[in-house]
Amino acid sequence: MDDPGHLAERLNWLRGEISAAAVRAGRDPREVALLAVTKGQSAAVAGAALAEGLTALGENYVQECSAKDLDLAASGQPRPHWHMLGHLQRNKARIAADLFSLVETVDSLALARSISALREDRDPLPILCEVDFTGLPGRRGYSPEQLVAELAELVRLPGITVRGLMTVASRERPALSFQACRELRDRLSELTGSALPVLSMGMSEDFRDAIAAGSTQVRVGTLLFGPRAGSRPTT
Repeated sequence: MDDPGHLAERLNWLRGEISAAAVRAGRDPREVALLAVTKGQSAAVAGAALAEGLTALGENYVQECSAKDLDLAASGQPRPHWHMLGHLQRNKARIAADLFSLVETVDSLALARSISALREDRDPLPILCEVDFTGLPGRRGYSPEQLVAELAELVRLPGITVRGLMTVASRERPALSFQACRELRDRLSELTGSALPVLSMGMSEDFRDAIAAGSTQVRVGTLLFGPRAGSRPTT
């Protein structure tokens, strides 16, 4: 983070932008939650976010998040609601099932079953199904067709609760990805009778389009904390 002292100012500006985007779309700004993405940032930055009232923080890597969680606990900070945003390997599922309040990147029935088996004797862990609408090589996520075929089984698994969908939009035409995600959610809700209230859509460069399309949570890092060292501004 380039200057922690600017966080309050940036957060105030961002909340105003989220509110304005919601109003333009004819929506109540309270329908849109902000997830602060702290991947690649220090535990001190995560602590600063907590101090500003940002209780939900997003991370991409299990080990990085676990280290921050320990550092925050050692410094007496309250525990955040950690959201898993990166690809979750099945061999990390045991740690993730204890660490995260929400896993946003479930992209296969096999992964969902792994989490389910680890949580079936505890309160269900909320998950989102990650969906890819771009078809680009290397992109993670269900295809829409795969998710339609598997969701009925997913929602019956013990130990997890499917809360909705997550997507990373096409850079060239983000609005189309967001619209497709909302339409898929609506279709899946009808097919399964599940509400699926969460649409995690939109990052630093496209959150306004996402809100216009119905996002209920935007994932923002760069606009709050500045660019991460050695990375492109993509959240």
